[in-house]
Amino acid sequence: MDDAERRVWQRLPDGTRTALAGLATADLRTLLLAVARDRAATVRPADLIRRWRSDRFTRPAMADPRALAAVEARLWELLPAQFAGVDLSPVAPLGTCSAVAPVSQDRIVTTLRATEVVSDPTNALALEAAIRRRGQPGDSAVHLAACHRVLRAQDFGPGFSAHFRLFTLVSSARDTGSGRTEARLLTLHLAHWRAVLAALLPQSAAARVRLTVLDSPVVGERIADTVRPALGPSGAPLVDEPQRRRGRGYYVDAALRITAGDGVDEVELGDGGFTDWTARLTSDAKERCLISCLATERLTTLTHPPA
Repeated sequence: MDDAERRVWQRLPDGTRTALAGLATADLRTLLLAVARDRAATVRPADLIRRWRSDRFTRPAMADPRALAAVEARLWELLPAQFAGVDLSPVAPLGTCSAVAPVSQDRIVTTLRATEVVSDPTNALALEAAIRRRGQPGDSAVHLAACHRVLRAQDFGPGFSAHFRLFTLVSSARDTGSGRTEARLLTLHLAHWRAVLAALLPQSAAARVRLTVLDSPVVGERIADTVRPALGPSGAPLVDEPQRRRGRGYYVDAALRITAGDGVDEVELGDGGFTDWTARLTSDAKERCLISCLATERLTTLTHPPA
């Protein structure tokens, strides 16, 4: 319990926390909705103007929506036919991120109705993939894609918005041994992102996909003897990044980064890697899941620089 949380509980009567924890989910929701209704009744137009100006959760995005729509349309055009498009709800079940990944619920905007605002479409797509996989033969696969605006509670600092759009891919398939499934999924994702960089940033020699083998020598072998030969020379460069440390414990086996620029001018456009999410959601340790995403607003600033 942090200091702010402790201060709040100390202001309430003894036993309040225990009483609230003992309420049925529906009763707790009714209580919270009543509190929200009472608070909303006190809001005046001047309050709305003040919040609209100052609240980082409610400020509009800075991107030109026409340029952004054009870039995202091109991403959909370049997407391999194996991927099914999914138009996600603005909210997901409570715990969608924290139940399967080392992510604090404090970083997520939780609603009053046992849901949370989508903060990472890959988690929501993993849920959908797990549901679809249950109705498939074991040797099949699910490949899903979504483009979605996400909202995150942590403060990213000056110049950064609390909400932004991500184009995301999630693939799930059953392990066939010797890293073959991982190689097949990696080839599919990497081919798409390399094609995206080549098509949308053709003049940028510094646009590349960076690949890191984390804790699986077998996957490392398949990258060398299967993935790289399958990808060939076309598309943006695929470079090894063995020094990467971020994401260890979040990703397993291998991780990727999508970047443009070098040194202090480097812009991170996307990220991804293997997770155990669909394995946990389906209670099947043989299930393999690869996620990857790209921040479309960051890409749009490079393809349509401001005047």
